[in-house]
Amino acid sequence: MKIPGWVSLPRSTADLAILDRPEEPVDPTRGNTRLTAATGIVLVALLAVEAVTLLSVRQLLTLHVIVGALLIGPVVLKSASTAYRFTRYYSGAPTYRRKGPPPLPLRLLGPLIIVAALAVLGTGVALILVGPSGSGLLLTAHQTSFWFFVAFLAVHLLGHLWDAIVVSWRELRASLSGAAARRRRWRYLSIVLALVVGVAAATLLVPSTSPWTSRPAGHSATARP
Repeated sequence: MKIPGWVSLPRSTADLAILDRPEEPVDPTRGNTRLTAATGIVLVALLAVEAVTLLSVRQLLTLHVIVGALLIGPVVLKSASTAYRFTRYYSGAPTYRRKGPPPLPLRLLGPLIIVAALAVLGTGVALILVGPSGSGLLLTAHQTSFWFFVAFLAVHLLGHLWDAIVVSWRELRASLSGAAARRRRWRYLSIVLALVVGVAAATLLVPSTSPWTSRPAGHSATARP
């Protein structure tokens, strides 16, 4: 079966060898690409941990909330970097026009996954603050947006994961100096600050989880953030 052209996967030894190819000439769009890719890898790692907590949310609720809060900063950062590329391309910036847009399926998916991710995080925070007693519609919204997010994420990863791995690997192993090194430090700092935002959010939210964690074992098993 032929793999669609927009799917980002290694398909041959030549695709794997791309990891060891030398750097391409400097491109003004590269900083945005590298920031988006590196933030995406961080998000994949956090989402993997969050997926493990879903195996037993009641027992792992505190970890579930902590990781969910850590996701807030990187989700906002990746959304912002993606929106910046979108804006620059459609405003006619020459370098972004030359680079071109993502494949059409991924272009259409981009806004949907951003909205779904923000909905999952927003309803999750609201559930913690409201508590179990007022969780009815919020819980439904949280669960529904979660499943939409999972569906969108699966397609998004097919389209971007391999490219993100290649870009991030090159970013880590590149020997940079001068302005290029400073730009890389700013990208790393942006990701660290995004995680700091998540740590701050977790610090504020975890104390509010006690109404959820202190419920009797048999109480409304489906009512969980």
